[in-house]
Amino acid sequence: MLEADSASLSARADTILGIHRPQEAAHVRFVRAETWLRYALPALFATFLICLAAVSTLLLQSQREEVIRAAITDVEAFTRLSVAALSDAETSGANAASGIHRRLGELLPAGLIHTGRQILVVSPADTIVAANPPMSGPAHTLTDHIGEMQALTTLGERAGVMTLTLANGQTAIGAIRNLPDGRGQVAVFQPLADITAAWTARMRNQAILLGAAALVIIGTGVAYALQTRRAHAVDRVCEAIKQRLDTALGRGRCGLWDWDIPRGRIYWSDSMYALLGYNREREFLSFGDVNALVHPEDGDLYSLARHLAASQSTVDHEFRVRGASGSWVWMRMRAEIVPDSIDGGRHLVGIALDVTEQRNLAEQNATADMRLRDAVEAISEAFVLWDTGNRLVLCNSKFRHLHALSPEDAVPGKGYGEIMGRGVLPPIRRELRDSETTAGATSRTFEAELTDGRWLQISERRTKDGGYVSVGTDITSLKQHQERLVTSERELIETVRDLKRSRRTLELQTQQLADLAERYLDQKAQAEGANQAKSEFLANMSHELRTPLNAIMGFAELMESEVYGALGSPRYTDYCRDIRSSGDYLLSVIDDILNMSRIEAHKVKLAKREIAVDTAIEGALKLVAEAARAKSLTVNVDVVEGLSVLADERALHQILANLIQNAVKFTPSGGDGRIIVKARPAGDTVHIYVEDTGIGIPKSALRRLGAPFQQVETNLTRSHKGSGLGLAIARSMAELHGGALRIRSQEGLGTIVLVRLPVPTPERLRDVAAETTQDTVASLREAVGATARRLELEPAPV
Repeated sequence: MLEADSASLSARADTILGIHRPQEAAHVRFVRAETWLRYALPALFATFLICLAAVSTLLLQSQREEVIRAAITDVEAFTRLSVAALSDAETSGANAASGIHRRLGELLPAGLIHTGRQILVVSPADTIVAANPPMSGPAHTLTDHIGEMQALTTLGERAGVMTLTLANGQTAIGAIRNLPDGRGQVAVFQPLADITAAWTARMRNQAILLGAAALVIIGTGVAYALQTRRAHAVDRVCEAIKQRLDTALGRGRCGLWDWDIPRGRIYWSDSMYALLGYNREREFLSFGDVNALVHPEDGDLYSLARHLAASQSTVDHEFRVRGASGSWVWMRMRAEIVPDSIDGGRHLVGIALDVTEQRNLAEQNATADMRLRDAVEAISEAFVLWDTGNRLVLCNSKFRHLHALSPEDAVPGKGYGEIMGRGVLPPIRRELRDSETTAGATSRTFEAELTDGRWLQISERRTKDGGYVSVGTDITSLKQHQERLVTSERELIETVRDLKRSRRTLELQTQQLADLAERYLDQKAQAEGANQAKSEFLANMSHELRTPLNAIMGFAELMESEVYGALGSPRYTDYCRDIRSSGDYLLSVIDDILNMSRIEAHKVKLAKREIAVDTAIEGALKLVAEAARAKSLTVNVDVVEGLSVLADERALHQILANLIQNAVKFTPSGGDGRIIVKARPAGDTVHIYVEDTGIGIPKSALRRLGAPFQQVETNLTRSHKGSGLGLAIARSMAELHGGALRIRSQEGLGTIVLVRLPVPTPERLRDVAAETTQDTVASLREAVGATARRLELEPAPV
């Protein structure tokens, strides 16, 4: 049903305020052609005027040419007739002029000669002897009359009829004919203006007629242009009004209704369709279509129609209408009956508002009001709210209990006097007013102690609408806590006094500590100096011991190999071997002491470069391979492929050798002994692990391991030889590389030593290259300085 209703409402009509604008095919074509006609008709009028003017001009031009041709023919014929009439007249003698005048007057009276036409009789001497009409002034020659250099005077009769300019400047048509026997000539002239006078009058009349027609046509075109412009402006205004109305209705979420009650059809505006999510299919909806969309619980349009038929009242009704999505939309329709002046029917015209949000808001407000009442009831304070007329709005059970009121007594809407008259005020032992409360204040707070020992804090505040709210809080526990605080304050004051006395004692002790610290700094400086002297002494003594030790070891090796002969007893060979092994051990101890003294004296310089970790571990394992095999220990290596560190090769070798030697030394012999050397990447560093299953280290000894000459075993319990410098040198070398050394161990299970060294990143390689360059430059400067000093000390050659 919903899909059928939606389909029946799917299209669009163009309307403004319910007035239908026709959309037939002919009207649509006319609207499309209107813009073209707006510019085409004025152009058509202009073209018509131009064509009319051109045709009139061509017609007048042809008429003028025809008049001139007729005049030429007439002048030619008139000239010939004049020659024939004067063929027997005498053109010389004393009475020739008067005779010719008389003859011309008899043959050609003045009424028969065209206006402006003149007949001249010329003697053989070119003198004008007669003229009709007569000429004013004395007689003169034909040349003076028509001017010199004229083809007519030169050619005469052979020239025929010609157009020429007379001596007085007039343009005329003329012809000359010879009289018989050479007695003279007859010349006939007629000005062109006289010939075309009638044509000029006709041309003027036609021009006036053409101008009047053009004025009428132009006026019609201008009126049409103004009318089309006004119609276009009206269309724009109508379109603007429609857009504004549609925008206002759409933004206001409302739609227009026009119910034609007698015909049973209803018009909806576009905003009404948009409000419900439908599309317009036709201009009007039937009564049944709209009634099917109304919720059945909200009544129907039939009952509304019967009500309207019985009375001429307005409508203000809320009902639900099903939208295109299937949801119900609450609408509030406000309309009134409007009579139709055209057909005499009645229309229900009005507006329908979308009040779904208002309905939802009312439900939310009701829910919020209920929640507020529940919340007020749930609080531990006595709460009451009065309106501007001192009528109860809201209170909770704590307020009723405080004033001994029943729920029937505290009903919202009752006055303050009526409610409090039925209640009982709690007995108050004493009341403490807030010192900051003033007479004109909108709120006040005071505390009251009841006879049962309870304390109440009562806060009263005016609301914005003129009422007030009162909250009574049980502050008995706060008061008790306050009393305890007062007692604590007294005790605190006594404690502060004791602290002041202790402070004076501490100041004396501080002074004594300052004196002790000063003496400690002096003794520390002396100890550091002694430590520096010790390091230098050890370095010097180590160098002094190496020389005789090397000699002892060399002689012991010669004696052991019996290079210069047999020693006699085999025990001597064992003694020499013991001397050489003891010398090797003593030499390693001296080397450790030298390395430690150099480290403490900050004389160690590292030549850092990129070193493969697996290669470095392999080199360190070669030193302990024999000792590991002698103790039947298993050494496993687990290194990530391609791992490298940025370190000094000798320093890295010494670190690894010391750690692996310690692992071999402190791991008991047997098949269960195991040593593992691992290397793993860790960000921009590499972690190298040396793990063993040796005797382990007690927790108490872990903190002091790594310091010079520190060992786990004491002198009385030592079972392993060594100087105690291996871990100290390894830790110091690792820290010189910017790394660290960490030890984790458990006694009886084994030890794990972690060495963290940096990875050769491009930035670190650049820094190492820069340091190497600086060291090289410094070394060169020292060498140059030493050479210069040596040259200064050497004597000059003689």
